Amino acid sequence: MIRGARVLTPYGLLATSIGIAGKHIAALGRNLVGDETIDAQGLWVLAGAVDGHTHMEAPAFGIQSRDTFESGTQAAAAGGVTTIVDFTVASGGTLGRDIESRIAAARRAAVDVALHAEVVGWRPDRADEVANAVRLGVRSFKFYTVYAERSDPEELKDAFRAIAAVDGVAMVHAEDAEIVQTASDGLSREERRSANALPRSRPAVAESTAISLVAALAEWAGVRLHIAHVSSEDGCEAVRRAKTRGVRITAETCPQYLVLDEGVYKRADGRAWSVIPPLRTPTDREALWFALRDGTIDAVATDHCPFVRADKEVGDNVLEIPCGLPGVETLLPILYSEGRTRGFEPERLAGLSAEAPARIFGLSPRKGRIAVGTDADLVLYDPERAWTISAAGLHRASDVSPYEGLAVRGAIVSTLVRGRSVWADGEFVGVPGWGQFVPAI
Repeated sequence: MIRGARVLTPYGLLATSIGIAGKHIAALGRNLVGDETIDAQGLWVLAGAVDGHTHMEAPAFGIQSRDTFESGTQAAAAGGVTTIVDFTVASGGTLGRDIESRIAAARRAAVDVALHAEVVGWRPDRADEVANAVRLGVRSFKFYTVYAERSDPEELKDAFRAIAAVDGVAMVHAEDAEIVQTASDGLSREERRSANALPRSRPAVAESTAISLVAALAEWAGVRLHIAHVSSEDGCEAVRRAKTRGVRITAETCPQYLVLDEGVYKRADGRAWSVIPPLRTPTDREALWFALRDGTIDAVATDHCPFVRADKEVGDNVLEIPCGLPGVETLLPILYSEGRTRGFEPERLAGLSAEAPARIFGLSPRKGRIAVGTDADLVLYDPERAWTISAAGLHRASDVSPYEGLAVRGAIVSTLVRGRSVWADGEFVGVPGWGQFVPAI
């Protein structure tokens, strides 16, 4: 039993106790009795966060992201993230084989893991693979409109119809390849030495153009569409227009776009902030907060893909360095701290970090909320503790933090995954392998 805390529900903070039996929440009420009691006086209890976009031990930019499932999920536990949604790695084989391989790779995870299926090289005869993926517990499918892995509009149309037939979700990294190529080609060799080339090579119009295209294709196919890592005001407007005309579209943004801007690329160490899409202007940042408030953006995820500083210091061409930032451990502290300063109600922040991603990706009602019968994925949170983010105090496999020196208010005290404590008093107390694969329904 957890008692003495204020429990965050969709209706606000309530004074109630939580009864846990085994791996599930068994009761909510004021007069509960338990064999073991956790005194949480003065704390909040949150539903464990669901980070809907992570890349653990994933091949990227010719190397591998630095966090393994073991190290990355321990960082997740430290940050109150009780479920991550990672990606299969397209191997050239079937989606089913990729799913089975990725589940095996995640066997030492400390928190629960769900999966998106990465789709590269779509053909009409792969429709049966989509249906089989759903049988294996994967209902969301990742496509690119940029990079060598990109799918063209005809491929997307056919794939979207196959996914609609099983009520799946088409998730898209949306940037227009031709605009990115033209913008990149326009940069001189000298300009490419500077980190400031990153936003210049991938302008916001590339994002909004691609979102508008895939939204039209999704509308035609009748599929549920999810846009990954929206970074710009133009991108928000494209999502907003699609929602207004009734497209079944959801979207996420990331903490880096909510608190950072492209000014960091002018620093001597600007490469440390290389990420795709790149960081944008302060105007874009404010537009994203507005989009969270009005419901245009549905969820906040991290796109956690950490590297070490040395990975990004190789070569003269900034457009060829590894891009990606760590973030799974700082998702909740940043969202709650920055959100509260902007007047967001705690329950709205809980929706963005837990309920919405669980609902979008088929993990509800098991994940994402505090209710009788759900998994006992819970976070004890001190809303008043002030601290400063520093790479030295974090737990992922990277020697940098994009949020170095950021002052936040609110800290994780402990994290429970299916009733078991995995993080407490500043230490990992879980067991590698406690995490389970969570099938989407």
